Amino acid sequence: MVDSAGTVGAAESWGFAGDTVAVSADAVAEAVRARIAGGKLESLLESSAGRTLFVVSNTERAMVMLLDHPGDPGEHATDPGAEEWSDGFVLSNGQADEYPDADTVPLDEALRIVRHILAVGRPPADAAWAVDR
Repeated sequence: MVDSAGTVGAAESWGFAGDTVAVSADAVAEAVRARIAGGKLESLLESSAGRTLFVVSNTERAMVMLLDHPGDPGEHATDPGAEEWSDGFVLSNGQADEYPDADTVPLDEALRIVRHILAVGRPPADAAWAVDR
């Protein structure tokens, strides 16, 4: 679980939903890129601590959301100052969404954030982040 300092015990492991194999922080960016290249724009990672990390991309930008438990409004990566909207965020159920760019980040930044969360349990200190709770 997450302690009062916002860190997670080293025992937390992550895997793609429905997969029994854990994915390492070092391998997650390549795995998400491969999923995107294969047409799976939505990735759901679940942790052994009960947290969920949701990444949906349009191949250029990504929405990155971290939820502590089911029903949690969570928190998400942001791009302060971005004023446009982007579409093409296709969910696994076929729903196509669009989001303000301020609520998404460029794909490389999203993958950096995801890797960091898997490595240390929280977003990087220099990543813009909004708490939706």
